[in-house]
Parts: sequence; C-alpha cells; structure tokens
Amino acid sequence: MTVTNDNVPVGIIGGTGLTSLSNIQITGEETVTTAWGEPSSTLVRGQLGDQPVIFLARHGNPHRIPPHQVNYRANIQALHDAGARVLVGVNAVGGIHANMGPAHIVIPDQLIDYTWGRASTFFEGELEEVTHIDFTWPYDQEARQVLIDAARAASLSFSGFGVYGATQGPRLETAAEIRRMERDGCDIVGMTGMPEAVLAAELGLRYVSLGLVVNWAAGKTDHIITMAEIEEAIAQGMSGVRQILERSMASLGQLALTPQSS
Repeated sequence: MTVTNDNVPVGIIGGTGLTSLSNIQITGEETVTTAWGEPSSTLVRGQLGDQPVIFLARHGNPHRIPPHQVNYRANIQALHDAGARVLVGVNAVGGIHANMGPAHIVIPDQLIDYTWGRASTFFEGELEEVTHIDFTWPYDQEARQVLIDAARAASLSFSGFGVYGATQGPRLETAAEIRRMERDGCDIVGMTGMPEAVLAAELGLRYVSLGLVVNWAAGKTDHIITMAEIEEAIAQGMSGVRQILERSMASLGQLALTPQSS
C-alpha cells in the first residue's frame, strides 16, 4: 500500500475539558487492548477536515480516571498500533508565568518531571539490552511549529514556548511547591504531561503538547482554586484549542510521512 496522509491518522489525546470532539466526522470506534492492558477509552476514528484522526479520551469518557492512574503505556501503545505516528496531547494546566493566565493557550517546548511511581517506560522486564533514548527536546519541534502557525492563523492569544512541570496529582499543588517550580523554571503545571511524552518518544512517535491554562497556579492569586474557575476557563479557551486542531491537521498528517529531524 502506498502510504499517504490519506491513510496515516494523527492521534489526539484529549484531557480535562476535551473528552470528545464535536466537529469530528466519526467513521468508526474500536475497543482495543494492548500488552500493557486496556487504554483509557475506545479509539474513535474519524476525519477532521480531510485528515484522518484517532481520538482517545485520556481520563475516559466520562471523565473518571485520575491522572496518577491513567494507563499511559496502554494509551500510547494503542495509538501506535492503530497507525498514528504524530500525537497531539491536549493538556489542562495551571499558569505560573505572569502572561499565562486562565484561558491562555500554551505550546510548551520543555518539561520537568516531578511525578513518581508511574509506569514510565516500555523498556523493562526481560530485556536483551538496556535502551536509553535521547530526551533533550521532549516535544517534536516541527509539530510544535505547525501548532504555532495554526494559532497565529486563527489570531489567538497564545505562547509558543513554556516549561511544563508535571506533578503527581490528583491533588493540586501547594503555594510553596509552585514557588519551587517557578525557581526551577516552570511556566505551567499539569498532571498528565509525563510519562506520556517519553513513552511516545520510546516508540519513535512525534509528540506535541497543546496546553490550555484553566487556572492560576496555587499562590498566584489571593483566593483558592475552584472548579467554577476551571470550568469558566475551559468554556472560554477550548474553542481556541479546537481551532488549532482543525487548522493543523493536514500539516501534522504530512509530518507523519517524514522522518524526525535530529
């Protein structure tokens, strides 16, 4: 079979606020399993514009799996086995950087992992040799540029940079933890960025994060974080996320056909 972007799907992993895509033309839905167990939800196949996509709800649909119990290995393996070679992880995050407040969109370029105890590699068990992958740049640079170009074309307010600090959850952070993360250089904080990114890298997939800030991080305001605040930011910002996804799909599909640059 000749491989074209007509038959190589782009994988979209939806997080909080994006358990489904209303504008996807659904062509099928699959319940799958992997060597690592079952993924969080069914794989929904469809079209965004002319680009085939596979959508997976990271926390299940309905939203029921907390971030520290997501089977990240099964999710990434299932998308890989289904043919996806480019993955967009949509992440709800807290804002640390002064310009990254609620409803702001961030396309991060780096991350710091503060999680613990999660199954974070495919390379374990009875191995013939130890494998160490390069993870200098955790997000695919060409895929990032595609999202940045799409955000600009849509005239959205966004940041095309940012250090994503991945925390364990499911609790939110303390103000002191956020101060430490800010000293470390983090611009946003979330609970699902790792090990998703590294697992994609281990399978040779292009992976990029599309973050929506849904609240100021702990201590950045003089009030506690509420679900009402988060829901309001999701309502304001998710349309921008959907616009970026729609505008970027064809170019991301083309990237799936090309090797990653070093």
